[in-house]
Amino acid sequence: MIKIQWAPLRGIPLERRLQTAAVVCWLSLIGGCSLLFTASLTITVLWPLHIAYLIYIWMDQSHENGGRRSERFRRLRIWHYFANYFPVSLVKEADLDPSKNYVFGYHPHGIVSLGAVANFVSEATGFSDLFPGITPFLLTLNSNFRIPFYRDILLAIGMASVSRRSCNNLLSSGPGTAIVIVVGGATESLKAHPGTADLVLKKRLGFIRMAIHHQASLVPTFSFGENDIYEQIDSSNKGIILTVQKTVQKIVGFTLPVFYGRGIFNYNVGLVPFRHPIVTVVGKPIPVPKLEPGQTEPTEEQLLSTQALYIEELMNIYNKYKDIYAKDRKQDLQIVA
Repeated sequence: MIKIQWAPLRGIPLERRLQTAAVVCWLSLIGGCSLLFTASLTITVLWPLHIAYLIYIWMDQSHENGGRRSERFRRLRIWHYFANYFPVSLVKEADLDPSKNYVFGYHPHGIVSLGAVANFVSEATGFSDLFPGITPFLLTLNSNFRIPFYRDILLAIGMASVSRRSCNNLLSSGPGTAIVIVVGGATESLKAHPGTADLVLKKRLGFIRMAIHHQASLVPTFSFGENDIYEQIDSSNKGIILTVQKTVQKIVGFTLPVFYGRGIFNYNVGLVPFRHPIVTVVGKPIPVPKLEPGQTEPTEEQLLSTQALYIEELMNIYNKYKDIYAKDRKQDLQIVA
Protein backbone atom coordinates (compact mmCIF):
# COMPACT_ATOMS: atom_id res chain seq x y z
CA MET A 1 0.00 0.00 0.00
CA ILE A 2 1.30 3.43 -0.97
CA LYS A 3 1.91 5.79 1.91
CA ILE A 4 0.81 9.24 0.87
CA GLN A 5 3.31 11.99 1.61
CA TRP A 6 1.12 15.01 2.38
CA ALA A 7 2.35 18.52 1.69
CA PRO A 8 2.38 20.83 4.71
CA LEU A 9 -0.45 23.33 4.93
CA ARG A 10 1.91 26.08 6.06
CA GLY A 11 5.49 27.05 5.36
CA ILE A 12 5.36 26.69 1.57
CA PRO A 13 6.19 29.98 -0.21
CA LEU A 14 3.36 31.59 -2.17
CA GLU A 15 5.55 31.50 -5.29
CA ARG A 16 5.65 27.70 -5.21
CA ARG A 17 1.90 27.47 -4.69
CA LEU A 18 1.33 29.74 -7.69
CA GLN A 19 3.67 27.58 -9.78
CA THR A 20 1.68 24.48 -8.90
CA ALA A 21 -1.58 26.29 -9.65
CA ALA A 22 -0.29 27.32 -13.10
CA VAL A 23 0.61 23.73 -14.02
CA VAL A 24 -2.70 22.40 -12.71
CA CYS A 25 -4.57 25.02 -14.76
CA TRP A 26 -2.85 23.87 -17.96
CA LEU A 27 -3.42 20.18 -17.26
CA SER A 28 -7.10 20.75 -16.48
CA LEU A 29 -7.82 22.98 -19.48
CA ILE A 30 -9.44 20.34 -21.68
CA GLY A 31 -11.62 19.00 -18.91
CA GLY A 32 -12.38 22.44 -17.52
CA CYS A 33 -13.33 23.93 -20.87
CA SER A 34 -15.47 20.93 -21.75
CA LEU A 35 -17.22 21.05 -18.37
CA LEU A 36 -17.80 24.79 -18.62
CA PHE A 37 -19.32 24.50 -22.09
CA THR A 38 -21.50 21.56 -21.03
CA ALA A 39 -22.70 23.44 -17.96
CA SER A 40 -23.55 26.48 -20.07
CA LEU A 41 -25.85 24.32 -22.17
CA THR A 42 -28.24 24.17 -19.22
CA ILE A 43 -28.91 27.90 -19.65
CA THR A 44 -31.52 27.89 -22.39
CA VAL A 45 -31.28 31.62 -23.06
CA LEU A 46 -27.72 31.01 -24.31
CA TRP A 47 -28.68 28.37 -26.88
CA PRO A 48 -28.64 30.78 -29.84
CA LEU A 49 -25.09 31.73 -28.89
CA HIS A 50 -24.16 28.04 -28.52
CA ILE A 51 -25.47 27.27 -31.99
CA ALA A 52 -23.62 30.21 -33.50
CA TYR A 53 -20.40 29.26 -31.68
CA LEU A 54 -20.57 25.61 -32.75
CA ILE A 55 -21.12 26.65 -36.38
CA TYR A 56 -18.17 29.00 -36.03
CA ILE A 57 -15.97 26.22 -34.65
CA TRP A 58 -16.95 23.95 -37.52
CA MET A 59 -16.25 26.57 -40.18
CA ASP A 60 -13.29 28.43 -38.69
CA GLN A 61 -9.97 27.38 -40.21
CA SER A 62 -7.66 29.56 -38.13
CA HIS A 63 -5.81 26.49 -36.83
CA GLU A 64 -4.92 25.63 -40.43
CA ASN A 65 -3.85 29.16 -41.29
CA GLY A 66 -1.43 30.22 -38.59
CA GLY A 67 -3.79 30.63 -35.66
CA ARG A 68 -4.67 33.90 -33.93
CA ARG A 69 -1.68 34.37 -31.66
CA SER A 70 -1.73 37.09 -29.04
CA GLU A 71 1.68 38.23 -27.86
CA ARG A 72 0.04 39.80 -24.85
CA PHE A 73 -1.51 36.46 -23.88
CA ARG A 74 1.79 34.65 -24.47
CA ARG A 75 3.50 37.02 -22.02
CA LEU A 76 1.06 36.61 -19.14
CA ARG A 77 2.65 36.03 -15.74
CA ILE A 78 1.03 32.61 -15.44
CA TRP A 79 3.46 31.21 -18.02
CA HIS A 80 6.43 32.20 -15.88
CA TYR A 81 4.90 30.37 -12.94
CA PHE A 82 4.34 27.38 -15.23
CA ALA A 83 7.95 27.28 -16.47
CA ASN A 84 9.45 27.93 -13.03
CA TYR A 85 7.55 25.01 -11.50
CA PHE A 86 10.01 22.47 -12.96
CA PRO A 87 11.92 24.75 -13.84
CA VAL A 88 12.22 24.81 -17.65
CA SER A 89 15.13 26.55 -19.38
CA LEU A 90 16.18 27.07 -22.98
CA VAL A 91 19.71 26.67 -24.36
CA LYS A 92 20.80 27.89 -27.80
CA GLU A 93 23.50 26.18 -29.84
CA ALA A 94 23.46 28.59 -32.79
CA ASP A 95 21.81 31.74 -34.09
CA LEU A 96 18.90 31.41 -36.51
CA ASP A 97 18.67 33.68 -39.54
CA PRO A 98 15.27 35.46 -39.44
CA SER A 99 15.23 35.66 -43.23
CA LYS A 100 14.75 31.88 -43.37
CA ASN A 101 12.13 29.39 -42.17
CA TYR A 102 12.68 26.40 -39.90
CA VAL A 103 11.23 23.05 -38.90
CA PHE A 104 12.01 22.24 -35.27
CA GLY A 105 11.92 18.57 -34.35
CA TYR A 106 11.18 18.25 -30.63
CA HIS A 107 12.45 15.20 -28.69
CA PRO A 108 11.49 13.32 -26.63
CA HIS A 109 7.68 13.40 -26.57
CA GLY A 110 7.44 12.58 -22.89
CA ILE A 111 4.00 12.01 -21.44
CA VAL A 112 2.44 15.33 -22.51
CA SER A 113 5.40 17.41 -23.84
CA LEU A 114 5.28 20.04 -21.10
CA GLY A 115 8.77 21.27 -21.98
CA ALA A 116 7.53 22.14 -25.47
CA VAL A 117 4.63 24.05 -23.96
CA ALA A 118 6.85 26.09 -21.65
CA ASN A 119 9.32 27.02 -24.39
CA PHE A 120 7.22 27.59 -27.49
CA VAL A 121 3.76 28.86 -26.49
CA SER A 122 5.00 31.66 -24.27
CA GLU A 123 7.98 33.89 -23.62
CA ALA A 124 8.58 32.40 -20.17
CA THR A 125 11.98 30.99 -21.15
CA GLY A 126 12.95 33.91 -23.39
CA PHE A 127 12.57 32.39 -26.87
CA SER A 128 12.31 35.76 -28.65
CA ASP A 129 15.38 37.08 -26.83
CA LEU A 130 17.44 34.05 -27.85
CA PHE A 131 16.08 33.92 -31.40
CA PRO A 132 15.07 37.44 -32.45
CA GLY A 133 12.91 37.58 -35.56
CA ILE A 134 11.80 33.94 -35.29
CA THR A 135 8.11 33.18 -34.64
CA PRO A 136 7.50 29.67 -33.27
CA PHE A 137 4.30 27.69 -33.81
CA LEU A 138 3.90 24.59 -31.67
CA LEU A 139 1.77 22.11 -33.63
CA THR A 140 -0.81 19.73 -32.18
CA LEU A 141 -3.58 17.39 -33.31
CA ASN A 142 -6.39 18.90 -35.34
CA SER A 143 -8.95 17.36 -32.96
CA ASN A 144 -7.85 19.73 -30.16
CA PHE A 145 -9.30 22.62 -32.14
CA ARG A 146 -12.79 21.12 -31.98
CA ILE A 147 -13.05 21.52 -28.19
CA PRO A 148 -15.05 24.65 -27.26
CA PHE A 149 -13.10 27.40 -25.48
CA TYR A 150 -9.96 25.22 -25.35
CA ARG A 151 -9.37 25.83 -29.05
CA ASP A 152 -9.46 29.59 -28.54
CA ILE A 153 -6.78 29.38 -25.85
CA LEU A 154 -4.57 27.26 -28.12
CA LEU A 155 -4.96 29.75 -30.96
CA ALA A 156 -4.11 32.66 -28.66
CA ILE A 157 -0.81 31.10 -27.57
CA GLY A 158 0.23 30.48 -31.16
CA MET A 159 -0.54 26.79 -31.54
CA ALA A 160 -1.71 25.38 -34.86
CA SER A 161 -2.68 22.09 -36.44
CA VAL A 162 0.02 19.58 -37.32
CA SER A 163 -1.79 18.73 -40.58
CA ARG A 164 0.06 18.95 -43.89
CA ARG A 165 -2.13 21.87 -44.97
CA SER A 166 -1.29 23.81 -41.82
CA CYS A 167 2.45 23.17 -42.18
CA ASN A 168 2.35 24.28 -45.82
CA ASN A 169 0.46 27.46 -44.96
CA LEU A 170 2.79 28.37 -42.11
CA LEU A 171 6.00 27.75 -44.04
CA SER A 172 4.60 29.77 -46.94
CA SER A 173 3.57 32.71 -44.76
CA GLY A 174 6.89 34.52 -44.87
CA PRO A 175 10.42 34.43 -43.43
CA GLY A 176 11.17 33.90 -39.76
CA THR A 177 8.59 31.15 -39.25
CA ALA A 178 9.47 28.09 -37.18
CA ILE A 179 7.04 25.20 -36.87
CA VAL A 180 7.67 22.93 -33.89
CA ILE A 181 6.72 19.27 -34.35
CA VAL A 182 6.90 16.70 -31.55
CA VAL A 183 8.19 14.04 -33.89
CA GLY A 184 7.77 10.88 -31.80
CA GLY A 185 4.06 11.36 -31.28
CA ALA A 186 1.78 9.11 -29.26
CA THR A 187 3.89 6.01 -29.93
CA GLU A 188 6.89 7.58 -28.25
CA SER A 189 4.87 8.62 -25.20
CA LEU A 190 4.49 4.93 -24.36
CA LYS A 191 8.29 4.75 -24.06
CA ALA A 192 8.65 7.77 -21.77
CA HIS A 193 10.32 6.36 -18.67
CA PRO A 194 12.53 8.33 -16.27
CA GLY A 195 16.24 8.05 -16.96
CA THR A 196 15.74 6.97 -20.58
CA ALA A 197 15.45 8.62 -23.99
CA ASP A 198 13.97 6.08 -26.42
CA LEU A 199 13.05 7.92 -29.60
CA VAL A 200 10.68 6.92 -32.41
CA LEU A 201 12.40 8.47 -35.40
CA LYS A 202 13.57 5.95 -38.01
CA LYS A 203 10.39 6.05 -40.12
CA ARG A 204 9.45 9.65 -39.36
CA LEU A 205 10.32 11.28 -42.68
CA GLY A 206 7.27 13.49 -43.21
CA PHE A 207 8.73 16.50 -41.39
CA ILE A 208 11.94 16.15 -43.41
CA ARG A 209 9.97 15.99 -46.66
CA MET A 210 8.06 19.11 -45.61
CA ALA A 211 11.30 20.95 -44.84
CA ILE A 212 12.77 20.07 -48.26
CA HIS A 213 9.63 21.22 -50.08
CA HIS A 214 9.83 24.62 -48.41
CA GLN A 215 13.63 24.85 -48.19
CA ALA A 216 13.29 25.26 -44.42
CA SER A 217 16.29 24.25 -42.34
CA LEU A 218 15.79 21.43 -39.82
CA VAL A 219 16.52 22.21 -36.18
CA PRO A 220 16.94 19.22 -33.82
CA THR A 221 15.72 20.06 -30.33
CA PHE A 222 16.24 17.85 -27.29
CA SER A 223 14.69 18.33 -23.85
CA PHE A 224 16.65 16.80 -21.01
CA GLY A 225 14.26 15.90 -18.20
CA GLU A 226 11.08 15.65 -20.29
CA ASN A 227 10.81 11.94 -19.52
CA ASP A 228 11.57 12.42 -15.82
CA ILE A 229 8.54 14.42 -14.69
CA TYR A 230 6.22 11.39 -14.54
CA GLU A 231 6.54 7.76 -13.59
CA GLN A 232 5.02 5.35 -16.10
CA ILE A 233 3.76 1.83 -15.49
CA ASP A 234 5.43 -0.42 -18.05
CA SER A 235 2.69 -1.88 -20.22
CA SER A 236 4.98 -3.76 -22.61
CA ASN A 237 4.36 -7.02 -20.77
CA LYS A 238 0.76 -6.26 -19.77
CA GLY A 239 -1.32 -7.47 -22.70
CA ILE A 240 -4.68 -5.94 -21.79
CA ILE A 241 -3.29 -2.48 -21.00
CA LEU A 242 -1.18 -2.42 -24.16
CA THR A 243 -4.08 -3.64 -26.32
CA VAL A 244 -6.39 -0.93 -24.98
CA GLN A 245 -3.74 1.74 -25.55
CA LYS A 246 -3.17 0.67 -29.15
CA THR A 247 -6.91 0.51 -29.82
CA VAL A 248 -7.46 4.02 -28.45
CA GLN A 249 -4.57 5.30 -30.57
CA LYS A 250 -6.11 3.87 -33.76
CA ILE A 251 -9.50 5.42 -32.99
CA VAL A 252 -8.59 8.93 -31.83
CA GLY A 253 -5.03 9.33 -33.10
CA PHE A 254 -3.33 9.37 -29.71
CA THR A 255 -3.18 7.33 -26.55
CA LEU A 256 -2.29 7.92 -22.93
CA PRO A 257 0.31 5.90 -21.05
CA VAL A 258 -0.53 4.58 -17.59
CA PHE A 259 1.37 7.14 -15.55
CA TYR A 260 1.38 8.98 -12.27
CA GLY A 261 3.01 11.94 -10.61
CA ARG A 262 2.26 13.87 -7.48
CA GLY A 263 -0.95 15.50 -6.28
CA ILE A 264 -1.91 19.07 -5.53
CA PHE A 265 -1.71 18.43 -1.78
CA ASN A 266 0.72 15.50 -1.69
CA TYR A 267 4.09 14.59 -3.11
CA ASN A 268 3.66 11.08 -4.55
CA VAL A 269 0.11 10.30 -5.76
CA GLY A 270 -1.68 12.16 -8.55
CA LEU A 271 -1.45 13.50 -12.09
CA VAL A 272 0.56 16.64 -11.42
CA PRO A 273 4.12 16.28 -12.75
CA PHE A 274 7.03 15.96 -10.35
CA ARG A 275 9.25 18.98 -10.00
CA HIS A 276 12.23 18.06 -12.14
CA PRO A 277 14.35 20.44 -14.25
CA ILE A 278 13.74 20.40 -18.01
CA VAL A 279 16.50 21.85 -20.16
CA THR A 280 15.65 22.25 -23.82
CA VAL A 281 18.64 22.52 -26.16
CA VAL A 282 17.98 23.97 -29.62
CA GLY A 283 20.58 22.55 -31.97
CA LYS A 284 22.30 23.92 -35.04
CA PRO A 285 20.15 24.33 -38.19
CA ILE A 286 20.65 21.70 -40.88
CA PRO A 287 20.31 22.88 -44.50
CA VAL A 288 18.17 20.65 -46.70
CA PRO A 289 18.85 19.62 -50.32
CA LYS A 290 17.19 21.53 -53.15
CA LEU A 291 14.78 19.89 -55.55
CA GLU A 292 15.98 19.79 -59.13
CA PRO A 293 13.96 21.57 -61.83
CA GLY A 294 10.90 19.44 -62.56
CA GLN A 295 11.36 17.39 -59.39
CA THR A 296 8.18 17.45 -57.30
CA GLU A 297 9.20 15.10 -54.49
CA PRO A 298 12.52 14.48 -52.74
CA THR A 299 14.13 11.15 -53.50
CA GLU A 300 14.51 8.46 -50.88
CA GLU A 301 18.27 9.09 -50.93
CA GLN A 302 17.72 12.79 -50.19
CA LEU A 303 15.35 11.97 -47.34
CA LEU A 304 17.61 9.39 -45.75
CA SER A 305 20.80 11.43 -46.12
CA THR A 306 19.10 14.45 -44.56
CA GLN A 307 17.71 12.27 -41.78
CA ALA A 308 21.22 10.98 -41.10
CA LEU A 309 22.51 14.56 -40.69
CA TYR A 310 19.57 15.35 -38.43
CA ILE A 311 20.20 12.34 -36.20
CA GLU A 312 23.91 13.15 -36.08
CA GLU A 313 23.20 16.67 -34.78
CA LEU A 314 20.64 15.30 -32.32
CA MET A 315 23.24 12.87 -30.97
CA ASN A 316 25.80 15.69 -30.79
CA ILE A 317 23.42 17.66 -28.57
CA TYR A 318 22.76 14.68 -26.34
CA ASN A 319 26.41 13.68 -25.96
CA LYS A 320 27.51 17.27 -25.29
CA TYR A 321 25.05 17.83 -22.43
CA LYS A 322 24.17 14.39 -21.06
CA ASP A 323 26.72 14.52 -18.24
CA ILE A 324 25.40 17.95 -17.22
CA TYR A 325 21.63 17.56 -17.49
CA ALA A 326 21.17 13.77 -17.42
CA LYS A 327 23.57 12.69 -14.69
CA ASP A 328 21.08 10.17 -13.26
CA ARG A 329 20.24 8.52 -16.58
CA LYS A 330 19.73 4.78 -16.70
CA GLN A 331 20.85 4.53 -20.32
CA ASP A 332 21.89 6.78 -23.18
CA LEU A 333 19.68 7.99 -26.00
CA GLN A 334 18.41 5.23 -28.27
CA ILE A 335 16.47 5.36 -31.52
CA VAL A 336 14.21 2.37 -31.05
CA ALA A 337 11.82 2.65 -33.99
